Amino acid sequence: MSNTASGLQTLQTTLEDALGDAVQSSKIAFKELTIEVAPNDLLSVATALRDTHDFEILIDLCGVDYLTYGDSEWDAEGSSFSRGVKRQSDDLFDFDQQSATDSFDGKRFAVVIHLLSVKNNKRLRLKVYCDDNEMPTVASLTDIWNGVNWFEREAFDLYGILFTNHPDLRRILTDYGFVGHPFRKDFPLEGQVEMRYDDELKRVIYEPVSIEPRVVTPRVIRPSEAASEAND
Repeated sequence: MSNTASGLQTLQTTLEDALGDAVQSSKIAFKELTIEVAPNDLLSVATALRDTHDFEILIDLCGVDYLTYGDSEWDAEGSSFSRGVKRQSDDLFDFDQQSATDSFDGKRFAVVIHLLSVKNNKRLRLKVYCDDNEMPTVASLTDIWNGVNWFEREAFDLYGILFTNHPDLRRILTDYGFVGHPFRKDFPLEGQVEMRYDDELKRVIYEPVSIEPRVVTPRVIRPSEAASEAND
């Protein structure tokens, strides 16, 4: 079975009938089926997808931060813009800043899982939204697909999403003393601190970031300008 429109519709109907109320929503887009489930149903749905519907391989798992989702970042007629937020303080660690989730209406974090059925040549996207914006948490899938171990560690490291019952949930990309989660939308692009080796102290030290935020203005080349440049 290939990922044809009819094949996806058949898979969508099959999963909705089999999983019942556990499927909160389902949608076919970009030649792929996405089903959304609640955190409490994630383990039972994942087990059924592996054992009953032959999705034996987990290809990828990643986090998503929906903060500022839908906001326009590109205004060619406006002033300069930046894709990230600015640091609010030059202190090494400033924990007194207001949480970005205080003014966010809705579920901010989600976990997206990509599955593959080699037997049926089918792909499926499974999405679950975290209920708690301050401490996003979902169940670990390591007992169902063991290869998800490092994917969950990456989502924890970059987004701060906790995976309950994970056997070794610790950072995987950032260093041991890193504070914060760099893929969150409220994390400055240049970071909070930088580290270097001090020859006099003979150790690694942390200090405020010396990089200045780079704000750019996109240039829109209009047909009249392009013709003028060509003539020059």
